[in-house]
Amino acid sequence: MIKGIKTTSDFKKERLSTGQKVGMINLGCARNLVDAQGLLANLKKKGHRVVDVQESDVVIVNTCSFIEEAKKESIDTILDLIELKKKGKIKKVIVAGCLAQRYSKELTEELKDIDAIIGAQKLERDAIPNDYSLTPKHFAYVKISESCYNQCSFCIIPKLKGKFISRTMESIIEEVKRLDEQGVKEINIIGQDITAYGMDLYREYSLAKLLRKITKVIKNVQWIRLLYAFPAHVTDELIDTIAQEERICKYIDMPLQHISDNLLSSMNRNITTKQTRVLVNKIRSRIPQGSLRTTFIVGMPGETKENFDELTRFVQEVEFEKVGVFLYSKEEETPAYSFPKHVADSVKRERMHALMQVQKKISKTKQKKFIGTQQRVLIDEKSNQEKALYLGRTEFDAPEVDGIVYIQSENELKVGEMVNVEIVDAYEYDLVGRLL
Repeated sequence: MIKGIKTTSDFKKERLSTGQKVGMINLGCARNLVDAQGLLANLKKKGHRVVDVQESDVVIVNTCSFIEEAKKESIDTILDLIELKKKGKIKKVIVAGCLAQRYSKELTEELKDIDAIIGAQKLERDAIPNDYSLTPKHFAYVKISESCYNQCSFCIIPKLKGKFISRTMESIIEEVKRLDEQGVKEINIIGQDITAYGMDLYREYSLAKLLRKITKVIKNVQWIRLLYAFPAHVTDELIDTIAQEERICKYIDMPLQHISDNLLSSMNRNITTKQTRVLVNKIRSRIPQGSLRTTFIVGMPGETKENFDELTRFVQEVEFEKVGVFLYSKEEETPAYSFPKHVADSVKRERMHALMQVQKKISKTKQKKFIGTQQRVLIDEKSNQEKALYLGRTEFDAPEVDGIVYIQSENELKVGEMVNVEIVDAYEYDLVGRLL
């Protein structure tokens, strides 16, 4: 153990004085949020009080280090907390999560004011997470697996998280039943690669089977949303299950990352251009009313102008409902780090901007098609700025990620309520609805 710094096991053994006021800053993805909930649940169980950061004695920052921007955000947050500690506004700074896991030695040497480093949380096969939520009461995230079954050349996650691991169906079902009894309306099934669920445990792709079991036990839950599908692991059984089960959102978040064969190969995506097209067409034909969200990486080493033009044409042809574009981030300890023919940052930014401009037009056209239709909307919040204005989402929009529906209503609506609205206007990413 590095002197002066506590590891995860040491932190678990340590007893902070009873009743410490603990605050949490969570950075990164929804998977990190689930880990943060687990940390806080354990602390609360031990008698500590979970409070806002402004009121806390101890602040835990749950970090992300997936790409360069995430690392910078994590470091900036840690530095801000250290300043608060120096001013006497907080007593301890604890760093958790992926950055702590990846750079514990560097953090120890460079930032002496950190009181503990506790690394990334481990997923246990049979564990049912303690009941603590950082989300609104009407939706929740359920993590069914940890790490990734694939080994993409650009990605650090398997290095940080270790071998792919699935939770047992029994533990997941018990968690879902508890959330259902609490009145949760939307459950978001998450993992780095939920489509590989069960490969380590049951020796087969088991997500479709798990979803069918879930639909049999829920009463209050109206939406089950899937985040994130690895394209090479999407089965016909899964597509048909999504199409047939009414309470599974017709929304597929499936990061494709590229379409050119040479890039897919160098990324180690285990899928070809032809297979990708077949898969997309299959999803479109079997779930015609569905929403397909994807992400692409531009500027991968070796990406030529011809490769990027092919990607642009693909986006124009398929007309995805939602697209995110990331700049390739050169991450140490990944195979792609030492690849030749790295692309200049300025070219990466140009390509990202160009692709997003293409998608912006597609999104605007797609959104306009909602005008005049009736949609079921989950109310997320009431506007603080305008009276009688509510913000909600359709089944085609994931929380914190996608667009929203603005609803004007003189009737009092409750957060977590499902309402029927007529869409009367559309923006590039958001909709405007009238309560029916």
